[in-house]
Amino acid sequence: MTKSPLAPSEQPALPAIAGVTCRIARARYKEWDRCDLTYVELAEGTSVAGVLTQSKCPSTEVEWCRKSLPGGKARALVVNAGNANAFTGARGMEAVDLILNLASSHLKCTREEIFVSSTGVIGEPLPRERANDGLKQAFSTEPCDWESAASTIMTTDTFPKMATVSAVIGGTTVHLNGIVKGSGMIAPDMATMLGYVFTDATVSADFLQEMLNAATARSFNCITVDSDTSTSDTVLAFATGRSDAAALEGFDDDGADAFQAALSDLCRQMAHLVVRDGEGASKFIEVAVTGAVSDESAKKVAMSVANSPLVKTAIAGEDANWGRVVMAVGKAGEPADRDRLSISFGGMTVARDGVVVPDYDEAPVAEHLKGEVIEIAVDLGLGSGRATVWTCDLTHGYITINADYRS
Repeated sequence: MTKSPLAPSEQPALPAIAGVTCRIARARYKEWDRCDLTYVELAEGTSVAGVLTQSKCPSTEVEWCRKSLPGGKARALVVNAGNANAFTGARGMEAVDLILNLASSHLKCTREEIFVSSTGVIGEPLPRERANDGLKQAFSTEPCDWESAASTIMTTDTFPKMATVSAVIGGTTVHLNGIVKGSGMIAPDMATMLGYVFTDATVSADFLQEMLNAATARSFNCITVDSDTSTSDTVLAFATGRSDAAALEGFDDDGADAFQAALSDLCRQMAHLVVRDGEGASKFIEVAVTGAVSDESAKKVAMSVANSPLVKTAIAGEDANWGRVVMAVGKAGEPADRDRLSISFGGMTVARDGVVVPDYDEAPVAEHLKGEVIEIAVDLGLGSGRATVWTCDLTHGYITINADYRS
């Protein structure tokens, strides 16, 4: 598959995270010549937090993670690519049971400390014998690097997605690494895609959950590729506690704000990488809404613009059709006043107070739309509410990829 034109020119160098060991294997969940099972072993005492899809048809793996997260501890993560194991009934649970039993027996821990994810085709049970062989293979393979782990969780992705940041807690530097997969079926609903964060910091499970919720709200929950929320969406954060930094229990602790900022930055970077690999994407689009009656209202308007096929195809065609933005604002169902509305592309105002600006010159706007990063700004003129979301354009490539997805 051709790499997305929006892919980073080079991959970041992710440091080792004490207490985290990644291994990969070929379970052959699909007929492809690549590894498709990722096994991450975590040190004893690792705390865990997570956000999961609110889809009413979730995968068995999502249901298991939701059940296990209150325990707050993790010893391993197992991710299967090529098969979502969603809408598979009892057979799907049997495969998950096998994975949980194998991993917990191998690590001599409880099943509730094993976290699982699957991604791929919906409606096909995960083959138990392949899960068995693949996981046993992973137990004995040599540890792999972060890029290999990120590559193994991919499906229609065109490049591995990973990021790293650091924070200082009481004079000690801690590291946070993230890997994520996602390209299509991307629209946030509590969480989106499969994303995993690993840190050597010591953070209580409850506080890690609080911080992950906040980070997700302004990152993963602010992106969309095609307005479709997956059955398998999962974001998990693991804190091994293997650094020398003081433990974090709440925002009164020294370094807590710095850690929250780092986690939010990492999640935002990961979310942007997903949009940059949107199926068939050629443009990265930022939609910023201001002047709404509330932040919540601003986000709904921004998502209406970001999810509009007419807006997305206009951007793909490099057409400065700002009337489509007006349409998307109007259909959002949120407070808006035509005669207070202003719209800008790339910092250039095209309409103000409900009409096109005097002496409007489309040439510089059209030039902006030829670039890879497109900025759309909407000011509703009603209040102080604001929100920013990110999306990509809609091209023929999206149709081609999804028409052939099961082959």
